Parts: sequence; structure tokens; C-alpha cells
Amino acid sequence: MKKLIAFTLTICAFNAFADNCVYNCPTGQPGQTITRSIYTLNNNAQTKFANWVAYHVTPSTIDGPSRSRNWKADPSINSANTLEPNDYSGAWATIGTDRGHQVPLASFSNTADWQMLNYLSNITPQDSDLNQGPWVDLENAVRDVVRTGQDVYVVSGPLYEWYFATLPEADESHSIPSGYFKVVITDVNGWVEASAFILEQNAARSDNFCATEVTVNEVESRTGLNIMPSLPSYKENAVEGGLGGLTAALGC
Repeated sequence: MKKLIAFTLTICAFNAFADNCVYNCPTGQPGQTITRSIYTLNNNAQTKFANWVAYHVTPSTIDGPSRSRNWKADPSINSANTLEPNDYSGAWATIGTDRGHQVPLASFSNTADWQMLNYLSNITPQDSDLNQGPWVDLENAVRDVVRTGQDVYVVSGPLYEWYFATLPEADESHSIPSGYFKVVITDVNGWVEASAFILEQNAARSDNFCATEVTVNEVESRTGLNIMPSLPSYKENAVEGGLGGLTAALGC
């Protein structure tokens, strides 16, 4: 009986974790995949940042109390393959970057595991104007959709298309992203809609994220990822090949 109970709990936990991704987690980039209760990420040992993160925002995960930003190295990643808090020393003063969450803290402030979002595997040096401007506006727009009662899946990650900067105090080699993608997805009884965005590190704080919409196909082409690898082939062109899937819902 004890073995049966343990097996059942394991299956339940796996199903909950698997729910971070819709139509399976992205493929196409090598790295260490870590699955947690509120997100799944794939860490790149060379760049020291996640190739992608995937998460599922629901009405029950948002609108919790204000949460602190207590940065920590990810305990599940070898120290040679990720950054530590001291690596970010002087970053804002020198290169104008914030510690930018890839999975936003506010989207899981009402969960017990919110502190996992402050692991540096979920952080990149993000230009302050981008982080506090169109990037957070897009994250807020996602939560506004969720407040209507609609669950939303998101896959987000970096682009490395031009040199942006280097952390001045980091004692490990790393590559700061030149920009970021975010793919926002809904799945209502098999009816899939998606909108994708690419925002550059040199964005102005006043920029409108709506103007950065691209197709999911473009994100895949520029990152080498397959965002939804088990999406049925007959849905791919409609979902991944066009614009406007969720832009109206996101306020565009």
C-alpha cells in the first residue's frame, strides 16, 4: 500500500510539473533542463543563462502579496555553469542593467514556491529601460488576460544576435543576451492561439511591446528552438505562421 501511495504521489507531481509546458517543452538547444513546481527551464552552461523558460499562469498563481528579491545561485546547477549574486555587482552603474526575471515574480506571487524565481538561472542582465518598460508591460498584459479567467502558457528566452555588454565584476565567462523572445499561448479545449514578441536590449522605456510582434516561426528560426514540439502538424501553420493570435486579448 505504501508503495502504491508513493507511486501515485510521484505521478501527480510529474503531471503538475509537466503542466508548465503546453504541447511539450521546447527542444532544439542543448542544456540542463530543470523542472520545478512553477516553471521549467533549460540552462546553458556556456552563456550561463537559460536557453528558455516555460511557465503556466493561472488565476490562482497571481495577485499574491509583494515578494522580495533575494538572489541566490541555483542549487541544482553546478557553480561553473551559472552565475552567483556577486557577479552582478556594479552592473546597473556600469552597463545599466537590472536583474531581469525571465519567469516574472508577479505571475507566481500567490504560490508557495515563489522564492525559486530568484534563483539566478531565471535571471539575466536586462537593460533597465527594457525591463521597466515594454518587457514589464507585456508581462502585465499576460496577467490581465489571466484575470479574465483564462489560463496562459508562456515560453520566454534570450537571443544572441549582437554584442550588448559584459558584467563588470563577473569572474566567469558569460554572454549577455542582445534581446528576448516571449511566446504567449492559450489552449481552450484544443483551440490553440499564440502571439510571439521579440524585444531588443536597446529598447526605449516608452516603446510599445505590441509593435514587436513576430510569428512563432520567426522566433523558432532565430533561436533554433521548436517551441511546441507536439503541436499537431495540421495546426502549425495557423498557430505559428501568422500574426495576431492573442494580440487583441493582450491589449494591442
